Amino acid sequence: MKHLKTGRKFGRTRNQRKALIKSLATDFFMRKKMKTTEAKAKELRPFVEKCITRAKRPTLANQRLLLRHFSKPVVAHILAEAQKHIRRPGGYTRITKLGSRTSDSARMAFIEMVQ
Repeated sequence: MKHLKTGRKFGRTRNQRKALIKSLATDFFMRKKMKTTEAKAKELRPFVEKCITRAKRPTLANQRLLLRHFSKPVVAHILAEAQKHIRRPGGYTRITKLGSRTSDSARMAFIEMVQ
């Protein structure tokens, strides 16, 4: 039974999943939008929103916590993006479902930052 088990495994080990989410988040913060599978977009959303919420208060501790996951240029992008959402209480991203990919029929989605 899958009671109280959250998160998707994507057929990967724990370290590979963490690396996948960090890589997706890095691309997302640099481009502000991306097309990916629906499952990956749904896993990416909470991670990205927590990073933006943390960056809204740019204390040294919060910057160091972001530097655990991202490089300095990416953290600079996150801090700049967070200042645009300073009055927003949450919901910084939007997931738009597209359709199925033709090659393997995977459900695709478009994840983007909300203005």
